[in-house]
Amino acid sequence: MTQLSMQAPEGVQDYLPLECHNKIRIERKMAQCFHLSGYEQVDLPTFEYLDVFATGVGSVRAEQMIKFVDSGGHILVLRPDLTVPIARMTSTRMKDQQPPIRLYYVANAFMSRDSSPNEQKEFTQAGVELRGVPGPEGDAEVIALAIEALRSAGLEGFSIDVGQVDFFRGVMEEAGLTGPKADELRGYVDRKNMLAIELFMNENGVSPGLRERIMRLPVLYGGEEVLGAASDLTQNARALSAIDTLREVYEHIAAFGLSKYVTFDLGMLHSSDYYTGLIFRGITDYFGSPILSGGRYDTLTADFGCSREATGFAIGVKRVLIALERQGCMEPLPRIDAVVSAAPEKRGEAYAYANALRSNGSRVAVAWKLDADGLEAYAREVDAQAIYFE
Repeated sequence: MTQLSMQAPEGVQDYLPLECHNKIRIERKMAQCFHLSGYEQVDLPTFEYLDVFATGVGSVRAEQMIKFVDSGGHILVLRPDLTVPIARMTSTRMKDQQPPIRLYYVANAFMSRDSSPNEQKEFTQAGVELRGVPGPEGDAEVIALAIEALRSAGLEGFSIDVGQVDFFRGVMEEAGLTGPKADELRGYVDRKNMLAIELFMNENGVSPGLRERIMRLPVLYGGEEVLGAASDLTQNARALSAIDTLREVYEHIAAFGLSKYVTFDLGMLHSSDYYTGLIFRGITDYFGSPILSGGRYDTLTADFGCSREATGFAIGVKRVLIALERQGCMEPLPRIDAVVSAAPEKRGEAYAYANALRSNGSRVAVAWKLDADGLEAYAREVDAQAIYFE
């Protein structure tokens, strides 16, 4: 056998029993949380036409997609996310359904990450999509659901950082920065690269007054007081309206008793181009990157011919699993309750008895080759009851 035949490809992984048990456990807990909140589960194709992701929307660049060609010569891609395929589905097969539409999924996505070798190329996401609920009410609903999903998984020490892309766009309008220039600065602000921001403003002749305000964007982080500080930075109507929206969302979250999980980060600016308002991400002390990402993307479904307000989020299941392991919250594998064996003439009776135990929820293994003494020894090894039919 070759060396490659002995290992999984780069960017994918095997899940051994303990990790697989906990992965499925937290997926079920989050799915139950979504289900009990009125969301319906959907399952979408593993691959889509490239055209689905070539409409100018989406968070994944073409070079990051894993592509192949079908027998008809069409370019297909393994789905790099679930949001865009759900936008396709709701805009076509569900276009006549009256809003609100509440959907959830637990599914794998695929992305080539040659520049980030430590990132998985196949990864599981658990997420929701809310269609047809505009404004702060919809935003607050999905943020609260994100919090409850992480709590249901058993995660502690996490927060939801909330931002607003329209606030940044309004400040850029005030500064006279549009198009590629604004997008370049957005990247520097999102990465909190203060030196790059200063150099950019020097090169682009930003006025001293605006320069000071823009330099404050990356550090607009904290509690509700951040919203007042942000309002003081601008007179732009678009930016101020965005802050008002955040205040309304926070009022909802506070009324739900979940304000302790929420912080504001107005220097957080997702790189994807389809967000139209509020954005958020989940951060935990037990993992170095966001475990959750979401926001509002009201123009997304319009690209598929059915304009409808949209917001949602996706949770990285593997990231939550790692965080739970570091938190010390991995659940041990369920024990085997009993092991059964029998003399040859009694195996039918023993098999029926084992199935009767299983029907009541017991885990029962069989070991037909073992005699009574061997069965007792095996049962001690696995901490189970030995049942032998003579």
